[in-house]
Amino acid sequence: MKAWVCNAFGEVPQWVDVPDLAPSVLQPGQVLIDVAACGVNFADTLILKGKYQKRPEGPFSPGFEVSGTVRAVGDGVSNVKPGDAVMAMPDWGGYAEQVVADACLVMPLPDGVDFNSAAAFQIAYGTSWFALKYRADVKPGEIVLVHGAAGGVGLTAVECAKLLGATLIATAGGVDKCQIARDHGADHVIDYKSENIRDRVREITASLGQPKGVDVVYDPIGGDVFDQSLRCVAPGARMLLIGFASGTVPQIPANILLVKNVTAIGFYFGAYLEQNPDIAQAGMAELLGRLKSGAIRPMISAVYRLEDAMDALASIRDRTATGKLVIDCRPNR
Repeated sequence: MKAWVCNAFGEVPQWVDVPDLAPSVLQPGQVLIDVAACGVNFADTLILKGKYQKRPEGPFSPGFEVSGTVRAVGDGVSNVKPGDAVMAMPDWGGYAEQVVADACLVMPLPDGVDFNSAAAFQIAYGTSWFALKYRADVKPGEIVLVHGAAGGVGLTAVECAKLLGATLIATAGGVDKCQIARDHGADHVIDYKSENIRDRVREITASLGQPKGVDVVYDPIGGDVFDQSLRCVAPGARMLLIGFASGTVPQIPANILLVKNVTAIGFYFGAYLEQNPDIAQAGMAELLGRLKSGAIRPMISAVYRLEDAMDALASIRDRTATGKLVIDCRPNR
């Protein structure tokens, strides 16, 4: 089979032929999947550098979320069977024609959901839904500030916050990206390339009758964006730390948290699923129901062939992508 393989952290992955995975490689509780599509995430760039929370040993392929068809199952697997169309979240390995995933992170594909949508759905919507609903406990009528709102994760946060009944302030860079955020439900949009985030947030919240700031911040950017956010939150606000796409991990001044009774909440979706299996099952069922009904709709801005996957990664790394990018991993496509 074909795959992108990284031989060492910091090296560019190579487009190579590797042996097909045989059912005999499966451990109990594992599933072998013929990959149809793989979602592209900013975390793919981090794992290639060895800067992600999980660090593979030896050569590996990036790719954390896939869809496809079950080729074989290991002992003890009962939730899926060979021939089933599924979505899955392997630890890595999605930039290939086959991948192995733990059965607990493999789900049957709902009727009417295509492979590309399934591959674009899991991590971005899972991160936003669980962070906003279960960690920040967003309530109807609260004001939520979402950064990077035209990106793969930020755009899902806009949709999820609106589903929870929040008033949504979004930030994005440039006219086109701001329009994407509006089209997906943002009530107010700030162009960070031409407007000061802190000042505009205060203006907007004042017009909404809440001059002291927003109730919840969803921040996948970090750096200066986090610093500005901390200075436009209401007393008792919750700040969700989703990632650091800016490349700078913010240093949080604890005195501001203390004086304003602000809570900084870290959220890593993969660990949350492992640590809270009951909540994870219920929350994913909620999301799948909304996906099937059309209440949420992944915005796939581009689909790349597997051999062009590095072009997709470059778009993510350079922050030129909008919405979600997907790789079609099927042979001869």
